[in-house]
Amino acid sequence: MKALVYHGPGQKSWEEVPAAAIREPTDVVVRVDTTTICGTDLHILQGDVAAVTDGRILGHEAVGTVTEVGEAIKGYAAGDRVLVPAITRCGRCAYCDRGMPSHCQTVGGIGWIFGHLIDGTQAEFVRVPYADTSLYQIPAHVTNEQAIFLADSLPTGYEVGVLAGQVRPGDTVAVVGAGAVGLAAILTTGLWGAARVIAIDTNKFRLDKALEFGATDVVEAGPGVVDQVRALTDGQGVDVSIEAVGYPETLLTAAALVRPGGHIANVGVHGVPVELPMQDMWIQNVTLAMGLVDTVSIPTLLKMVASGRIPAEKMGTHSFTFDQMDEAYDVFKNAAQNSALKVIITPV
Repeated sequence: MKALVYHGPGQKSWEEVPAAAIREPTDVVVRVDTTTICGTDLHILQGDVAAVTDGRILGHEAVGTVTEVGEAIKGYAAGDRVLVPAITRCGRCAYCDRGMPSHCQTVGGIGWIFGHLIDGTQAEFVRVPYADTSLYQIPAHVTNEQAIFLADSLPTGYEVGVLAGQVRPGDTVAVVGAGAVGLAAILTTGLWGAARVIAIDTNKFRLDKALEFGATDVVEAGPGVVDQVRALTDGQGVDVSIEAVGYPETLLTAAALVRPGGHIANVGVHGVPVELPMQDMWIQNVTLAMGLVDTVSIPTLLKMVASGRIPAEKMGTHSFTFDQMDEAYDVFKNAAQNSALKVIITPV
């Protein structure tokens, strides 16, 4: 089969590799019908994730068709259309029991294993461990293009942003960064009754998209952004500030926007240390949350997509085939210049 293989920082290749196969009784093999690219994949290619070594197949999101099942599998059969999420869970360890499969002990202490600790989903086929407790059946009327964004982006924005930020009815929310994950947060703030959602970004295309996704206000990032947001909130600041970029300056901006007693939810993946002004923040009674997505919200989000409440398909802006994988990466890496949010990659 063919797959996108990592060969060190800045090096990747769509090449022939050994076919995915059952190794454990709890495995299935899935033919990948749709996949996508995540910002984390770009971090890997920059050399930021040391655990990813030469020869690893990249990718951790897929929609596909089960082609082979291990002898212990009870919930799936060949021919089933399934969502392969970013997080794998054994369903039995202490962290899975407490609803935190992001730290599943059975699979190595981190639930994100695809394209990280084992071969990933940017391939023609993928082996899925602990399939009974990790995969999700996709309803017939939910398209692959809708379901693919439930593998990572939508749950991340919802769980690490909206839920961790404790958005409540009537809240004013600021989302710093209107890329795919920031837009996912904007799209799901309404599920908890946010009254006002302020999107902040440097890119006009993304700000326009933010309005389509449910933002009530947009602010172009720049030196006066804190004053502009405070002007929109009667000088008080926001109840919840969601950081969805992963740079020191964007987290500092998010922290500066929140009012006393508010919540800061850091969703962005940070590659360098951030120095927060704790001497000013401690007395403001603010709460700072951060973390890796658990994807436990997928059943809820899948119902919302199926009902039409969440138009997940809006996140896909560009489509490519497997043979165009390099072009897909180029477009996604330069998303602002290409007016891109998420790319959809299919076999043909």
